[in-house]
Amino acid sequence: MSYYLLEETMRPCSSEELHGCTGCQYAAVLTTPEWQAERDLFDMGIEMEPDAGNIHNTKAEVNFDSMTGTFLIPDREDLKGNAFRFAFALDEKGIVFIDDSGKAEEMIAAIRRTKRWREPSLERFLYDFLELVVYHDLPIMERYEEELDRIEDEILSSEGQIDLARVNEIRSDVRELLVHYEQVIDMTQELEENENGFFSEENLRYMHLFMNRMARRHDSAVSLRDHAIQVRDLYNAQLEVRQNRTVTLLTVITTIFMPLTLIVGWYGMNFRYMPELEWRLGYPVVIVVSIVIVIFCLLFFKKKKWL
Repeated sequence: MSYYLLEETMRPCSSEELHGCTGCQYAAVLTTPEWQAERDLFDMGIEMEPDAGNIHNTKAEVNFDSMTGTFLIPDREDLKGNAFRFAFALDEKGIVFIDDSGKAEEMIAAIRRTKRWREPSLERFLYDFLELVVYHDLPIMERYEEELDRIEDEILSSEGQIDLARVNEIRSDVRELLVHYEQVIDMTQELEENENGFFSEENLRYMHLFMNRMARRHDSAVSLRDHAIQVRDLYNAQLEVRQNRTVTLLTVITTIFMPLTLIVGWYGMNFRYMPELEWRLGYPVVIVVSIVIVIFCLLFFKKKKWL
């Protein structure tokens, strides 16, 4: 278990100091057994007990005199794999994370390393904590954007087959991020509504600021998802163009040889009284006529830009 007082930095403290400090705001990280043993010491009016072992999404729920909720944070190294799960409970005095994964402690350690607050408050801590939830996403989306641009260039320049599996993977990852963003936005709206009056009106600006950033992040993810769909549609369009070219070429070849096939079929009948059968120049004349027909067809199709 870990206890921190929200001062200029997050100062580690003991359980006794935390519970004995009047007017102090805090953050604490406990495992599920530790929370069950100490939950009464935090004196939160909790109606819906946070369950760190049964988490399916990121959400916040308002109790009579507290707020509880859960975090489900996708692993940015494997967005469709295992996610980090932990619960929380908060009131005007502070926030307690019920975490068996160690993720909340890791995020608090990052805040301790990088943040110093001129005006420490629970709202500012929540802002920095929520920022860490989506901190690494911009580089990921930039990398996906560059990858889609490269695949798009390959589609436009290559005559071969392009594997769309990677495009589908990117689209699936972005869809996971979008679901996560929507849940984080819903949670932030619950915090912003401040139904129980835990936050000061002045410090609610942190929730407004984070909501605006999440809206831009969500728009970026939507744009990236649309880009992935456009790349897939571009590939299908290019494939249709190539197929049409092949069909056009086959049609031209068939059209050129249709008159020749007619000549072969006509003189292949070998009727007894066909005068050309005994004509000495019949064979070379047929050859010349066939060549003239081929040349005429090629020139005609070239003029029509079918070749």
